[in-house]
Amino acid sequence: MMIKNARLVVSAVSSAQYPPPLGAEIALVGRSNVGKSSLINCLVKRKSLARTSSTPGKTQTLNFYKINNAWYCVDLPGYGYARVSKKKRAKWGEFIEEYLNNREQLKGIIQVVDLRHLPTANDLLMRNWLIERGLPCLIIATKADKLSRNRQKQQAEKIRSKLQLTPIIFSALTSQGRQEVLAWLNKIIPSNPQSGC
Repeated sequence: MMIKNARLVVSAVSSAQYPPPLGAEIALVGRSNVGKSSLINCLVKRKSLARTSSTPGKTQTLNFYKINNAWYCVDLPGYGYARVSKKKRAKWGEFIEEYLNNREQLKGIIQVVDLRHLPTANDLLMRNWLIERGLPCLIIATKADKLSRNRQKQQAEKIRSKLQLTPIIFSALTSQGRQEVLAWLNKIIPSNPQSGC
């Protein structure tokens, strides 16, 4: 897949704010500060399309990025951030669940984890939910540049054992794993000759 253009279309907190549907949508899920925004920026080769922050819990809406004018990449708020109030976490949970359960255009889900650490309890809960949902799922293990190649393989195997799916080892800094992610997207997104996919 070649990504020729990408832009943020809307940040939504309810279905009434979703953009008009396109051919397909891919959702990104993962705990707070795991690197979802950096992943998006790396995939589209833009430094600041998705806002990155060292502060966990920064993404508080469903952010719809239109890719190649053909499909949406939807970045969901990170889960498991303790410093956000219970009321706000509950609200996030409501609109995340509403989107994941009811959006007909949702064709696949990318679960993002940190390669340096074992999956958290929240990661396991999300993975189990995704298995029940039955949608195509990809696991991406980010921040690979912080580990040696040997250590990367060891951690990836531990993640595979926990989540029952082999992750793509990824680094937004070096673009390691980028082509593998694009190849997976190419299988999931319906081809459109005019879109550049």
